[in-house]
Amino acid sequence: MIHSNSDLWWKKNVRVIQPNLQVKDTSQIDPERLAEQLYNMEANTVVFNVGGIYAWYPTEVQNHTINEYLPTSHDLLLKMIEAVHKRNMRFIARFDFSKAEDTIYLKNPQWFVRDQTGKPQVIGSHRPGNWSLLMSTCINGTYRTDEVAIPVINEVLSKYPIDGIFLNNPGYIPCHCDTCKRKYVRLYGEELPEEREKFHPEWATTCMKDNIDRLYSQIKQIDTGMPLILYYNLYSDSLYDRVKTADMLCTEPQDILSLGTKYIPECWKPALSIKLGRSLKDYPNPFGIVHSSPGMDWRHTGLPPAEYQFWLCQIPANGGQIWHSLTGIPDTIHDKRILDVVTKHNNMVKKVEPFMQDAESYNEVALVWNEASSGEGWADGLLERQISFDVLLPEQLAHHELSKYRAIVIPENLQWTESLLTTLKSYTSNGGGLVVEGLPEGVDAYDLIGIEPDTHKGEELMASYLRFEKNGILRQQGLEDTELIAHRGHTVYCKPQVGSEVLATLVPPFSPIESVGAPPERASLAVERTEIPLITHKKMGEGRVLFLSFSLSELINQFRLNEHYTLLDNIVKYAIDTSLSIEVNHAPGLQVSVFKQQNGNLLIHLVNGAGRRPLTRNLPIHNVEIKVRSSVMKALTIADAVITGEKLHVEKEGDTLVIQLPILTIWEVLSIS
Repeated sequence: MIHSNSDLWWKKNVRVIQPNLQVKDTSQIDPERLAEQLYNMEANTVVFNVGGIYAWYPTEVQNHTINEYLPTSHDLLLKMIEAVHKRNMRFIARFDFSKAEDTIYLKNPQWFVRDQTGKPQVIGSHRPGNWSLLMSTCINGTYRTDEVAIPVINEVLSKYPIDGIFLNNPGYIPCHCDTCKRKYVRLYGEELPEEREKFHPEWATTCMKDNIDRLYSQIKQIDTGMPLILYYNLYSDSLYDRVKTADMLCTEPQDILSLGTKYIPECWKPALSIKLGRSLKDYPNPFGIVHSSPGMDWRHTGLPPAEYQFWLCQIPANGGQIWHSLTGIPDTIHDKRILDVVTKHNNMVKKVEPFMQDAESYNEVALVWNEASSGEGWADGLLERQISFDVLLPEQLAHHELSKYRAIVIPENLQWTESLLTTLKSYTSNGGGLVVEGLPEGVDAYDLIGIEPDTHKGEELMASYLRFEKNGILRQQGLEDTELIAHRGHTVYCKPQVGSEVLATLVPPFSPIESVGAPPERASLAVERTEIPLITHKKMGEGRVLFLSFSLSELINQFRLNEHYTLLDNIVKYAIDTSLSIEVNHAPGLQVSVFKQQNGNLLIHLVNGAGRRPLTRNLPIHNVEIKVRSSVMKALTIADAVITGEKLHVEKEGDTLVIQLPILTIWEVLSIS
């Protein structure tokens, strides 16, 4: 069956609700009632279980386990699709071929994951209740292609008018079955290692790509307009591998509170995940899947509403599409607060959608993402200081229009290439500001960063300090009354090249760590001043380069002291050389992102994450002031709050438009026209 997707609905902003269905609740699913409930919660797209672990329809594919609770009087899946379409919502079919029941394993053991000893991987073997065992299927086995997955997809596409396909949990699971062993030898000419750490770095990605290639090509053979949705990950993933065999991407920044406050997810996780997905050119905006629960072990209750709202709002505020993941259907959800939060959030998104259609990010700063803690520290610092930024992958720089950025940040522990070095030299020569943290690895970049090649990586320092050099011109805004701020960690001992300016230097430890507190009579600084640079500045053509010989990102990650955030803010603004075109007065927990519409209007998203997490209430931020340099946007004179509908007070101060937002509760979008 050829399904019509001529309007490419999936390239427009959508609001998804996915009720994660429980087989024992099947008898409680009334398609008309459920579709109406989701419609009233402002969904325009529904994700519904269809096949894989269980078939939610009368399948004829051998080894495709039918949900034993399905009604026999009607086709539940068909009725659900009809009810969804009647309300002008889209229906996305969810498949999960990562597991199968033990009865399938007993008949076809060659399809399943094996550990080093040959044992299958059993999921939930100690689960209470009368359940069959679930076993992990091998991504290289034929269960995930010719024997089950492809026949199931063919069957669904031929019988049901679905609008899209979502593959849940499609990734690689470490496996030592004979199929994997033969494939590994064929690809790499050596035996599959026993330890996962010794696998070829591309093994897992290659296995997933090969599997998805087969499924994707099969889908397109039947219906060229049928979109396939795949996951991407903020870490250890290849966006470019994903887009080769997917029409849309989704990411899942879970807010897992059940691990305890010591391991609470970073507040920037949804924002950074969406920013990464948005880095793809000419590609649909990524989905951000937000689970309603504070952890899968507590999946039958909801996140604290204030925390939940903060997490949700980061998705659309950074240009993503919201995808709500709920355990059960509204009638079986025990925590009804979830339904209220989802409905309120979707109502806000609905107001913002018309403004965000075809809007592009409008940021003067780019962070090059390295999948490391240093990248996290910079992301945290930029967000905390209300500096709106894009996230780019290193391989994107050579093909990206970098002139739109007034500053680019390169965190430490990024593997440099000659191509990257050439690109950054060109960028700075043409007027760009570059911030480089840590000595570049893999290339000779000394002339770029302005230090002599004779460098030495120092030991871990404690009880040490950063001194602002008074003859330097590094802005000390917010730190005017202190010469020193806290320093710790490793430092690259280096010497500036002639022409490089030293903006900050190292004050070495005044004491071993075991005696820093006693006695105070001996607390004097042993050496108050050195010439060891911590921050240097070099002019490069029309631009400038700031080199940090220490890890500012790790100081932020470990200590979150205000002076480190302030230093980061000042460094970025110094790299830009003048003020940012859009500035928001500092408020802890406030996140800012900026977009530009095709008509030239600006959209400024403000998300309120103030307070100790997990948030128990949304603490209002009062008197948010936004400054827009009208030398950049001369025609902009009016500001409206999209979500509340307020017209905002606007004043002109020279070439600057000053906008006052009296109160920010959760999320607001300023439309400046």
